[in-house]
Amino acid sequence: MSNNMNNKNQNNNDNNNNFFNNNPLLVFAIFAIVIILIFKSFVGGNGEAPGVGTLLNNGVAQTKQVKYSDVKDAIKSGKIQSVKITPTNIEAIGTEGGKQIRYVAQLVPTGDKELLQLLEEKKVVYEGIMGGGFMSELFSMLLPILIFFGIWMFLAKRMSKSMGGGILGVGKAGKLVNSEKPETKFDDVAGAEEAKEEVKEIVDFLKYPERYIELGAKIPKGVLLVGPPGTGKTLLAKAVAGEASVPFFSVSGSSFIEMFVGVGASRVRDLFEQAKKEAPSIIFIDEIDAIGKSRNSGGPMGGNDEREQTLNQLLAEMDGFGTNTPVIVLAATNRPEVLDAALLRAGRFDRQVLVDKPDYEGRLAILQVHIKDVKLGSKVDLAIVAKATAGLAGADLANIINEAALLAGRNNKKEIDQSDLMEAIERAFVGLEKKNRKINDLEKKIVAYHESGHALIAELTRGATRVTKVSIIPRGLGALGYTLHLPEEENRFLKQKHELLAEVDVLLAGRAAEDVFLKEISTGAANDLQRATDIIKAMISVYGMSDVAGLMVLEKSQGSTFLGGGQTLKDYSEKTAEQIDNAVKNMLDKHYGIIKDRLIKYSEAIEEIVKVLLETEVIEGQKVREIIKAYEEQKGLPSLLAHKDMDENKPTL
Repeated sequence: MSNNMNNKNQNNNDNNNNFFNNNPLLVFAIFAIVIILIFKSFVGGNGEAPGVGTLLNNGVAQTKQVKYSDVKDAIKSGKIQSVKITPTNIEAIGTEGGKQIRYVAQLVPTGDKELLQLLEEKKVVYEGIMGGGFMSELFSMLLPILIFFGIWMFLAKRMSKSMGGGILGVGKAGKLVNSEKPETKFDDVAGAEEAKEEVKEIVDFLKYPERYIELGAKIPKGVLLVGPPGTGKTLLAKAVAGEASVPFFSVSGSSFIEMFVGVGASRVRDLFEQAKKEAPSIIFIDEIDAIGKSRNSGGPMGGNDEREQTLNQLLAEMDGFGTNTPVIVLAATNRPEVLDAALLRAGRFDRQVLVDKPDYEGRLAILQVHIKDVKLGSKVDLAIVAKATAGLAGADLANIINEAALLAGRNNKKEIDQSDLMEAIERAFVGLEKKNRKINDLEKKIVAYHESGHALIAELTRGATRVTKVSIIPRGLGALGYTLHLPEEENRFLKQKHELLAEVDVLLAGRAAEDVFLKEISTGAANDLQRATDIIKAMISVYGMSDVAGLMVLEKSQGSTFLGGGQTLKDYSEKTAEQIDNAVKNMLDKHYGIIKDRLIKYSEAIEEIVKVLLETEVIEGQKVREIIKAYEEQKGLPSLLAHKDMDENKPTL
């Protein structure tokens, strides 16, 4: 019974704390109202003495400063008609020699009951409060200040607790650090076998540090996990701590950055102190690029920049580790190229472990991990899903399984079947299906010809990726239709020249199909034209695949290795820029002309694909190939479906 009462009291306390922490403005408003009421009670005249009437003193001709006893004597003699009492004096209006006179006396004694009785007996009109003299006035002035100071201390204490201690909590890591002993193991990390091998010796050192110390070996102080978003860097770090069964201190790099200079450095010191007390342990800093950017880039505040101060402290703490201190620093980033060189030198982050997107075997293993808690149909083939998701990271695969489960539940199914998984894959690549986005018949026809052009040229062009599905159902943010290409080969890291040109051909085919079959073009090819232009520009200025600049690299990209983009530095003259523009335009025009000729040659196949699309809205890639093959056989044309023969008519840069 007592335990239940204690738990109940604890819950009440927690609820009260949550109320104060979650409603600081409401609490402050309540206290402000209390202050105003108290202040008015002391200085606003709410404690008026009882009496009747209103004090009127208009037309007073003379004021006399007298003693308090003289005022009482005048009241007793009947000379006084009205009295006003304040905490510091008493004013009495009376007549003397036929003239109206105001008597003023200082320091009214506190609680003079005789005065009130005398006023009642003589029926003198009076108003005001019985004062306490100087001390009463002083107290009335200081009380609001004391109450305000108390409220400020209360709120400061609450803020301090919520931010982890210190002066308003800004100097401590506190709740910014997540301290735990993870139960994650290497078996829970699928699709990253090489990365696991790299970090296994870290686990061995944390379990048996004496083995390495006796040999004089120095274990790496820091390991940097590098890879695209969603590949499992954080999960791998937890698995290291879980396998070693040591405390795991995890924090985001952005948590060290505050508006106050020196706060980040203080938090870094506090984090490392906590880790040393719990050694052997692991410190994990996620998104370390938030504080570890190169100092060569400068900043608006130079050496006083808060981020730079935090980085300096981190460097100092990692150097401060003794060689035998069993504390390992793990960090994760997808932007290793922006990190300061001092972080990456030997003795700090000694190693960089690449956690890359998984291959086919890795994706299959990841899918098997994520299906443990879902109900799959007996006919589901995860191998097909793994093959269709090339280029996706572990987080994307987990999302596909979840999307498939949501789709099955929405359709009132008892288990997930293959169609749910394939629909989830489409969502991952091209977005959600927009059934409510109604398009008219003309737009539907335009989209059908546009997507048919993409599909046919993709199937007839050497180096292009085969078509998986063609649809004229709107999806995503603005797509009225799409042609889905899923890669058929694994581990492709390079693209040859003819493959880039094939991609340009496929992109131009949509606009060309509108031009040939509808005799008018639309705005639907805007993104295709932009991508085609970018590919040819890159071939000229970056890949050295043209006669305009030869082998010269004209553009340098300073962006993320994994995210792409970033700042592009152009290192060429205006004359060269004009030559590049002319070359890009000429190449687009030549390719566009060749694509139009091929579409005209296969016009009947295009019309058949469009007919099926308008009837069914969706057509599989295999059906597209069957239509093209039947047309080639009917016309006696040499088959281009095999993608084996080099197209001699294709222009090169």
